[in-house]
Amino acid sequence: MTRSMKVRSLEDLAFVADRTRHILTLFSGGVDSSYLLHVLSRAHCKVTALVIDLDEGSDYAELERITNLFGAELRIVDGRSAFVEEAVLPAIHANAQYLGIYPISSSLSRPIIAKLAVEAAAMLGCDAIVHTANQSQNSLRRLNGALKQLGFQGYCGSPYEYSAFSREEKIEALCAAGLEGFQSRGTSGDANLWVREYESGSLDNPEDFVLSEDIYKWTSMDQLRPYEKLAIRFERGRPVALNDQLLPLIDLIAKLNHYAGSYQVGRFSGLEHLEGGEKVFEVREAPAAMLLMQGYRHLETATLDAELIREKISLEQIWVREAIEGRWFGGLRAAASSFIEETARQVTGTVTFRLRAGCADLACVKAEAPAYLTDRDAWEKSIAHERGTRNLRDQHVDLSLCQARSA
Repeated sequence: MTRSMKVRSLEDLAFVADRTRHILTLFSGGVDSSYLLHVLSRAHCKVTALVIDLDEGSDYAELERITNLFGAELRIVDGRSAFVEEAVLPAIHANAQYLGIYPISSSLSRPIIAKLAVEAAAMLGCDAIVHTANQSQNSLRRLNGALKQLGFQGYCGSPYEYSAFSREEKIEALCAAGLEGFQSRGTSGDANLWVREYESGSLDNPEDFVLSEDIYKWTSMDQLRPYEKLAIRFERGRPVALNDQLLPLIDLIAKLNHYAGSYQVGRFSGLEHLEGGEKVFEVREAPAAMLLMQGYRHLETATLDAELIREKISLEQIWVREAIEGRWFGGLRAAASSFIEETARQVTGTVTFRLRAGCADLACVKAEAPAYLTDRDAWEKSIAHERGTRNLRDQHVDLSLCQARSA
C-alpha cells in the first residue's frame, strides 16, 4: 500500500470520497463511527456501514436508525465463529496476556474484523475501507497493519489519525445533525464475546481514575453466592464441556462469562503502551478468558515435558507481541503458532475450580496422559528399588570387567 492510498485525515477522506464509487466504513454505532457517517453524508459516493458482530450486544435497531439518518447502507456480518476459531482458541493455547497482566482483546478482534472487511469490500465492489481508530488507540496500527498484510489494494485508514476532535465536539455536531443520545463524558468501551474493556473519560488518569460498578456486565454481583465447583473439559487443547455438559465453544465461553462472572471472577486493570511508547490505562472484565487460560495452563503443565513448556512460554511472548504490534498475518506469529498448536494436540483432560467471591481456586487436575505423580510414597519406594537394583547390577558388571582384565 503506497502512501497515496492511505486515509489519515478528513482532508484525505474528502479526496478519497471524490475519487471512489463505494466506501466501506467499520461501524459500531459509537460517537466516532457515527461522526464519520455524518461527514460522509455530504460526499457524493455510496457508503456502506459494516458491523462485524463479535457478540458485543449491539442494538441493531439503533444502528439502522443512525445509518438511515446519514444515508448509509447498514451491513451486518456474523464474525463470531471466525473470531473464536481463528483468534480466541489460539489465544487460549498461547496464554495470550499482555505482560502477564490481563487477557488481550482488540489484538485478537481487529485482524478478524479487517479480514471480514476485506472480504465484504471485494463482494460489494468497495474501493476504500475506512475505520475510526486514533493515535491514542492501538487499534490504529492493528487495523492498518492487518489491511496491509491482507493486501487490500484500495484506499484505507482512519481520518482521525491526523484530524483530532474531542468527544464533545463530535457529539455537538451529531446533535446539530439530528442525532442525540451520546454522553458527553464517561468511558469508551470495546466489547466482544471474549473481553469487555473500558478506557478514556473517567479512566484517563491512572493516578486518579473513577471506576463505576455500572460499567460491568458479566462480573456485576447483587448478592453473595455459595461456594461451587466448576469443571472445564479440554480435548486436544479445545474446551468442550462445562460440568460435563458438552457445548460449542461460542456457547461455552458465553456461559462461562456469566457463570464465573457472577462470582466477580475476571476483573483486570492495567496500562498498555502505544506505538510511540506512551502508556494508557484500561479496565477489563474477562471471566471466561481468565479461567480457560488458567485451566489450560494447569492441564498442559500436567501433560507436557518441562523443557517443552519452557520453550513454549518464550514463544508465547513472541506470539502476543506480534499480535499486539499489528503483525497478526505476519510470518513470525504464524511460525510461533505452528509450534504452539502442535503442543495443544497433547493436552486432554479436566480442570476443576472452586469458585468463591472474587476467586477461582484450583480444586482438581485430571489429565488423560499425566506426567504427574498421584502417590509419591509408592513412587519413591518403587524408584528407590529400581535405581538400587540397577546400581547393584552396574557394580556387578564393573566388577566382572575388572576381574576379566586382571585374568
